[in-house]
Amino acid sequence: MLAAILVLGGILAAGQTPQPFPNPGGTRPATPSQPPRAALPAAPPTSQGRPPSAPTTSIDAAPTEATLGVPIYPGAQFITSYNAGRGQRYYIFGSTAPFVDLVTYYRNALKQKGELVYDVPATHEFDVGRYNEDTMAFPPGVTIKDYQSDVSQGFPNPKAGGQPARFPTVIQIVPVSARP
Repeated sequence: MLAAILVLGGILAAGQTPQPFPNPGGTRPATPSQPPRAALPAAPPTSQGRPPSAPTTSIDAAPTEATLGVPIYPGAQFITSYNAGRGQRYYIFGSTAPFVDLVTYYRNALKQKGELVYDVPATHEFDVGRYNEDTMAFPPGVTIKDYQSDVSQGFPNPKAGGQPARFPTVIQIVPVSARP
């Protein structure tokens, strides 16, 4: 106990703020004593009106089944995608269909049983590709989660005024092959 107080006192005396763990990339957030870094000037736009390094498609553009390497449940709405690290992204879709219907659809479409990984909230996972820990952050797959319960009416639709207001079921897809 005394050792912990001495360590904490030493950190505070040195003027350092304890940093949360984990800290991806080993970078430290700026503290009040450090001025913010100046932004680099923007490159002039190309003839198409975008900076030269800008991608030609939006990261949050709805992906296709060809891009993902797996089917997308009919009627599912693309919500967003996230950087998974190591050049991978994962894609989130919302559906008004019940959890059981989505699991049945993917069992038939992927020709595999998959695995119920959680009973509450119900979460079912299908592995769809080979995982390479040297090049991937996540194994390729489809995960279906039931967001509707006694305490939740579903996953909130992040699009202002979007319909439905809540999705009872959410689909997460990590593509079969990593996409830059």
